[in-house]
Amino acid sequence: MSIRVYRNAAIHTGDSGNPLAQAMAVEGERLLAVGGEAEVREAAGRGAELIDLEGAAVLPGLYDAHIHTAQYAQSLDAVDLRDVRSLDDALARVAAHAARLRPGAWLFGGRWNSNTWDPPAQPDRHALDSVCPELPVALPSVDGHTVWANSAALRLAGIHSGTPDPVGGEIVRDAAGEPTGILRESASYPLRDLMVSADLHDRLRAGQEELLALGLTSVHDIDGEDCRAAYLELRDAGELKLRVHKAIPMIHLEAAIAEGRRTGQGDDWFRTGPVKIFSDGALGSHTCHVGESFAGEQGNTGIAVTPYEDLVKLFGRAAEAGIAVATHAIGDQANHLVIDAYEAVGRTAGLRHRIEHAQHLRPGDLSRMARLGIVASMQPVHCTSDIDLVDSLLAGRELASYAWRGMLNVGVALAFGSDAPVEHPNPFAALYAAVTRTRPDGTPAGGWQPEQRLSMGEALTAHTLGAAYAAGEEDHKGVLSPGKLADFIAVDTDPFVESPAAVLRTRVMTTVVGGEVRWQQH
Repeated sequence: MSIRVYRNAAIHTGDSGNPLAQAMAVEGERLLAVGGEAEVREAAGRGAELIDLEGAAVLPGLYDAHIHTAQYAQSLDAVDLRDVRSLDDALARVAAHAARLRPGAWLFGGRWNSNTWDPPAQPDRHALDSVCPELPVALPSVDGHTVWANSAALRLAGIHSGTPDPVGGEIVRDAAGEPTGILRESASYPLRDLMVSADLHDRLRAGQEELLALGLTSVHDIDGEDCRAAYLELRDAGELKLRVHKAIPMIHLEAAIAEGRRTGQGDDWFRTGPVKIFSDGALGSHTCHVGESFAGEQGNTGIAVTPYEDLVKLFGRAAEAGIAVATHAIGDQANHLVIDAYEAVGRTAGLRHRIEHAQHLRPGDLSRMARLGIVASMQPVHCTSDIDLVDSLLAGRELASYAWRGMLNVGVALAFGSDAPVEHPNPFAALYAAVTRTRPDGTPAGGWQPEQRLSMGEALTAHTLGAAYAAGEEDHKGVLSPGKLADFIAVDTDPFVESPAAVLRTRVMTTVVGGEVRWQQH
């Protein structure tokens, strides 16, 4: 087995006992030696291949702790409505995209945000029908918690005036009781099950190239069973270049238990992850579960997608089967109830339960998370994207919002990700947001709630070792030390030397996974 020595680099190992090295030796898929060049070359032996990194900064491979890779892969050639500023502009873009599709195809895309439209408008099925009457269209909002569908899609899903609202969801209706085409939370699930891409295998293969180019070497995927099947096909064909920790959708929990799936089961390329459960919605859709009404919306405290009693039952069922739990919670009431449910079930040896997003908490709940060992799986760019929404909808409340510093101070483990395609999967944008709490343009000056900022080292740890810890993989990845998997990246910007603004513009030069170059800048 050949040995390669990577030299002439500033290697930030993430290892507190050896934080900065000049060289690394790789044997097979793992690191043989990390340290000064002379000692590494001695460990590697005379026959080792020398690779000059030309002074680049080297980091552990970045790990996205929350990403929808199937949706992201589909978004690469789908209609993207994130930057449209009116209903008319959105419809024009949908019409142009529909003209390129074959008969019977689903129109993928979305990321619309009617909160920013001028003039103000509420989308409905009639608007979509006017530009795309034949093809089924179902477009998730920018936060993914509301779906805008046309009549063709509603028919395929069997949603009509007689369809009752499901638990944890709402079919928005007009004065006559007919569905408007807006489906909130669990009401959209029948559509999501239909929106399966026949070529998902190919899309994921292309999507992993984009993620590798961003410096991502591992992901916690939150998509469905079709995505799992496609990844297993890629692995079996030897085409998987990215390590995948694959979540189980809540609706498939019983089937997964019957199959004998357990969290951590698998190999270094593909492992079973936690079961993903929703406790509430999202702030942008005004459906996250809060303790008091949203400002200006008396009586609206969001949606409890999964009632507390069901959370306790699901948590207990999963834990006794050896499956960790990852629960989506954004509002303060949702987070409080999820922590209550984890406390009721108690810790389970070998499993790390998580809260996905953990955006707005009551201050006293931070220490409860730490005491119960609950991992906070968070997405820094959500913070800077939501500043205006938080200030308008949650004004005047005593909340710990995106409380990264507060969490670390009391001992909560942080794992960072992107939630792509809700946000772009670029991890350097996340690092920038975590250390500045400003938007890319530098606003607001000094950062939003700047007391919650992290150091660059802390942010990078959350995007590497923290994500590995959440998956129970910290013995294999997340730092660059002998015996660990040889997953690392070379970049053109040293995040420990350059400014946060420079880090935001970082270009990845080389991505190595399992000792092999999987992507290279040309």
